[in-house]
Amino acid sequence: MIKKKMLGPLTEDTTKIILESISDGVFTIDYNWEITSFNRAAEAITGISRKDAIGRHCWEVFRSNMCEEDCALKRTMEEGRPFINSSGYIINSEKKKTPITASTSLLIDKNGDVIGGIETFRDHSLVEQLRKELSTKFKVEDIISSSNAMKKIFNILPQVSDSDSSVLIEGETGTGKELLARALHNMSHRKKKAVYCHKLRRTS
Repeated sequence: MIKKKMLGPLTEDTTKIILESISDGVFTIDYNWEITSFNRAAEAITGISRKDAIGRHCWEVFRSNMCEEDCALKRTMEEGRPFINSSGYIINSEKKKTPITASTSLLIDKNGDVIGGIETFRDHSLVEQLRKELSTKFKVEDIISSSNAMKKIFNILPQVSDSDSSVLIEGETGTGKELLARALHNMSHRKKKAVYCHKLRRTS
């Protein structure tokens, strides 16, 4: 059983624990653009240890396309306002591109003085992988397929949907006949009318 402990106002140590527990990378810089803190997730995403990152210029650690073109953290430092979900990539320790989104803000101490900048960044490798997988598939209505045979069917659906002829859809159980019938109906001029799908059993 997990023991519950009542917390009062968060201490500096508790804040550090939170930063070390989240899945987003977090780092801070001073006015010399040198990294002053680097959390555990930042180590995992970049493949660079906190020890090796702190004290180095941020562009030396991240080698991001945003460093060269449109650095959100630089804009934050210059304009004094946050930027949310800027997209780009970094080069990790294995020299591989890692897609990320980054959000930036000024780093302000307890007296209200600006002492640097802070950036949180999120690894989007899995999202990008899924996007690439989906881009190789064909989609009509609620049907997604990577089959070339299904692509041919998808291509003729608009032509069939314009026809007033009856359509017989055959296939084994679970192959998506009802989904195909619904897609055909929704593409036709009869889409505002109710549709009922009936199964026909083979007699021989």
